[in-house]
Amino acid sequence: MKRSAILLSSGLLLALPVTAAAQSGVPPQNVGTAAQQIPAGTPVPLNLTGMQSATFGSPRISSDGSSTRVVFDLLPGVAYTLSPTFSGLRLDVQGARVLPSVAARVGSSVTEYRAGGGQVTLITPFPLSMTEGWRASEATLATGARVLIVEISPTLSGGASPALRGAVRASVPVTADAQAVLNAPLSPPPSEATGAPPTGSAAARAPAASSAPPAPAPAEAPRAVDSLPPGDSVVPGRSGAALPPAPALPGDNTDIPSQLSGRVGGQSEAGQLLAPPRIGKNPGQTRVVFDLPPGTTYRLVPGAAGLRLELAGVEASPQQGQNLSPELRSWRFDPVPGGAAVTLTTATPTSERSGWRAELLPPASGTRSRLVIDLSPALADLSPVPPSQRVIAAVPPVPGTSGLAILALSASYVKPRVVIDPGHGGKDGGAVGSVVEKQVTLDVALRVRDLLRAAGVDVVLTRDTDRALHATKSTDLEMRAGTGTPGTQLFVSIHVNAMEARTALRGYGVETWWNPNHPLSSTLASVLQRNVVGMTGAFNQGLKSGQSLSVLRNSRIPAALVEIGYTSHPVDGQNLRDSNYLDRVAVGIAQGIREALVSGVAANGVGSAGGAGK
Repeated sequence: MKRSAILLSSGLLLALPVTAAAQSGVPPQNVGTAAQQIPAGTPVPLNLTGMQSATFGSPRISSDGSSTRVVFDLLPGVAYTLSPTFSGLRLDVQGARVLPSVAARVGSSVTEYRAGGGQVTLITPFPLSMTEGWRASEATLATGARVLIVEISPTLSGGASPALRGAVRASVPVTADAQAVLNAPLSPPPSEATGAPPTGSAAARAPAASSAPPAPAPAEAPRAVDSLPPGDSVVPGRSGAALPPAPALPGDNTDIPSQLSGRVGGQSEAGQLLAPPRIGKNPGQTRVVFDLPPGTTYRLVPGAAGLRLELAGVEASPQQGQNLSPELRSWRFDPVPGGAAVTLTTATPTSERSGWRAELLPPASGTRSRLVIDLSPALADLSPVPPSQRVIAAVPPVPGTSGLAILALSASYVKPRVVIDPGHGGKDGGAVGSVVEKQVTLDVALRVRDLLRAAGVDVVLTRDTDRALHATKSTDLEMRAGTGTPGTQLFVSIHVNAMEARTALRGYGVETWWNPNHPLSSTLASVLQRNVVGMTGAFNQGLKSGQSLSVLRNSRIPAALVEIGYTSHPVDGQNLRDSNYLDRVAVGIAQGIREALVSGVAANGVGSAGGAGK
């Protein structure tokens, strides 16, 4: 082994070992064909307290679908602890030198790899709990080498293997009182420039998360897993306490959409410096506060990578903060002529109406106003629907094909008939969280009915009051599907989604389900999803078809089931409580149904099932 000589400023000459891999620049051989090597060419920090010849890092990383596997080699004497957090998995390493390295987008479920200073962090686009979102185990290869295998995916559960549970440490969750952040002193400590929570801040005082696994659910009668829509089997109180709702902006008025630009009152003064932002973290939402001097103008530019804040009338020095929360990956200041540009990198895209919310508040003290920006992928458009969009264009009648009409060589025309199914009812409340599913689905269905009837559609509701069709769940679902009798063009079921408390932060947005019951069901689902997301600005969870749902598969006409939001999510649950949001959902569903009817995505004519499939 060669040694490299380094002369310190004190005149002390140190000889440090250099491994063969470091000499040649060739990384260790990969295990597996799909793996990629993390380069580690960064100079190694000096260790003045003792020499360490063992190294840790340069993992082999591969992805399969939504799952990312990370394999670390474990040399003799190397120990580590595992800490799942809201922003990923941290490994604290003892007995080895951690090879410094940074790499972005290394896998489908690992957005960044960071190593150095005795730690390795696998940053994820979703939070990890003690048992959800990841698995870790050790194995011995055929060569006799020992490896640590970490798997990360939003669908994984288990956490550390039994042999490694002693190495797991509960981490402090990134929660904070956002109001305290709003009113914090205008000059934050220097530590905030690097993104670290300042000493004494609300983030540092956040209580530790409970490391106890969730209590097992009490035994209950078996339920047919292929009959219930997603989220319907979640029962309140069985998976721990629900997450608290994210705080609204002070003085927030959802009737007024967030402004993309604005100006702080007062006269601008030269040489005013922009202080690093104050960060407040709550489950499902991150709050960013900028203190702007008088005369500052701002403009917000949403995009696929996050938000760009363009400022004039204030100066900024280049600085940044990283690894802040699941919603805020990093912030960066860049000086530009006449002002500064601030980049807020988020885990999901933002648009002009979704993913963020902002408000300019007067000073809490001093002269600087506060530009408050909330970030969450679940933030949707809660502004009122414009009157012009509340009117659904008329739907032309469809030809009927009764026997008498055929004999008379003439056709009769009737209103197109559509079945709207508000999920649940009566004793069956459905998912319960910020809202009760059966109440919201009926509310939205009634709004859809009124919009479509005014457009010339014959709307049939499976229920128009708080009741179930039958006391037995399976029979109830079959009866709902059976309302799509011959002569009905479409069947649309409305539901609210939910996830268990320990995984609630992973569920938000709108998704639409279809089954292969009819050749046109997938097209109907696509039309509905596009219109509802377009009206609400909700996170687009896309189309789903991987589960056989009784209310869909038993229908003989084009059928789809729209999940309009997650009552279990602290932000999305507040959307479902907002009348403007429910209006937007209803208009989106009504627009989607109209588009399907006029474009031929419907069963044809009275007495026809439209070529129903299996």
